[in-house]
Amino acid sequence: MKKIFLILVLALVFIDCKKETKEINKSYAQLEKANWFIGEWGNSTKESDFTEIWTKSTDSSFVGESFIIVAKDTVFHENVILEQRNDSLFYTVSVKNQTNENPVSFFLTKSSEKELVFENPKHDFPNKITYKQITKDSLVAEISGNQNGKPSKELFPMKKKL
Repeated sequence: MKKIFLILVLALVFIDCKKETKEINKSYAQLEKANWFIGEWGNSTKESDFTEIWTKSTDSSFVGESFIIVAKDTVFHENVILEQRNDSLFYTVSVKNQTNENPVSFFLTKSSEKELVFENPKHDFPNKITYKQITKDSLVAEISGNQNGKPSKELFPMKKKL
């Protein structure tokens, strides 16, 4: 009887350990597609300085911050969370004084080694956010959709800052 009890206890411990190992090794493959986001990116012109900074927050999320500075004044600022939930990747943007201070989520609709496309057809503008890695130290972010009844897009070319 003691042998059977001991075997059952050992079996339960073994099963529980395997379960914990699976949870620890949980894959965030969707988020890993965006590893090339990590770092500080920017573009400076005579008119403005654009900066986008991405850091790893948790195993399942990155946080991003974008801002535009004109003559030492921040004229635009947004916070972004790139988060894998289950097998889906979400790009959630928060911009002060927009969308009644509510974050807006876009979901990954297309991905390749050097391109990620996020969409939200219910959002007014943009409906689509695309990131393309041009080289290891340059990328282009694009926002697009219909604005005032016409197709519109804005490009944000960036170089990695050292």
